[in-house]
Amino acid sequence: MAEDVTSSGEHADKARQLRDHYHQQTAQIAWRELQTFFAQGKVIQVVAELDLVDVAVQLSLDNADQFQRWIDGGDIAPVSDAQAGDWFKRDKTLWAVVAAPWVLVQDSC
Repeated sequence: MAEDVTSSGEHADKARQLRDHYHQQTAQIAWRELQTFFAQGKVIQVVAELDLVDVAVQLSLDNADQFQRWIDGGDIAPVSDAQAGDWFKRDKTLWAVVAAPWVLVQDSC
């Protein structure tokens, strides 16, 4: 049982470290700057109701169950061609964070 406590404590520490890291790396960026990543299929859209940093942390922790719930709920998805075209046309700026190999983006409206 001591291993479970240690393991959960280590997990919490890692999550805290990742949160700090991603919080520092999150920034606004023009959609046009992300075209190469979009062409590679590496840009994931996150709905405004979710915390972008939380999503990056869960991705790094490989929390597949949480990601599946977000996917099933339509909360995260690859950026569609239609959405990409709209953002390009409007020269949109988005919040983004890199959780390699993915770039997570969120429309700040």
